[in-house]
Amino acid sequence: MRKLVYYVGVSIDGRIAGPDGESDFYPLADDMVAWMSERYPETVPTHHRRQLGLEDAPNRRFDTVVMGLGTYRPALDIGVTSPYAHLRQYVVSTTLKEIADPGVELVREPLGVVRELKAEEGGKDIWLCGGGLLAAALLPEIDELVVKSYPVVAGAGVPAFSGEFRPTSFTPADRRSFSNGAQVTWFTRAA
Repeated sequence: MRKLVYYVGVSIDGRIAGPDGESDFYPLADDMVAWMSERYPETVPTHHRRQLGLEDAPNRRFDTVVMGLGTYRPALDIGVTSPYAHLRQYVVSTTLKEIADPGVELVREPLGVVRELKAEEGGKDIWLCGGGLLAAALLPEIDELVVKSYPVVAGAGVPAFSGEFRPTSFTPADRRSFSNGAQVTWFTRAA
């Protein structure tokens, strides 16, 4: 069975973006960018892959992405309607009327769609790209967390999970540190 994996960057105070969707406050380092490009090349948006030399990089972990409108909107704002053209793309929104790009599917009810995707035979895992409301709604289906923790406090913004009180246990499986002080920690759903 395919896994739903929430691969996400967070600040010390658990924010995945600033109040207006900012993510440029995360300190990046060359060793971390190189590692992310090697390990998770498919998480680099299509319109940035060429500048990182990833235009022909195969999808290593994911073949599908599920994102909320807040994650999709920055691409739309710069005229990109298919930000991850190298993946099957699903945008979850109750307010967006339509998506004109045939490579992106609009989803109103994400839980059922994710369950169907997870039940598909073969294929790679499903990347939950964000945001916090969507992550909270899909928490029952999240199999793994890959959390990029950055040494910065945002102070306000979009939380990694924004929903009802629902304690859910995960077990740390591995951790890697980088020169910028950031760490990536893998968590698996506790039995």
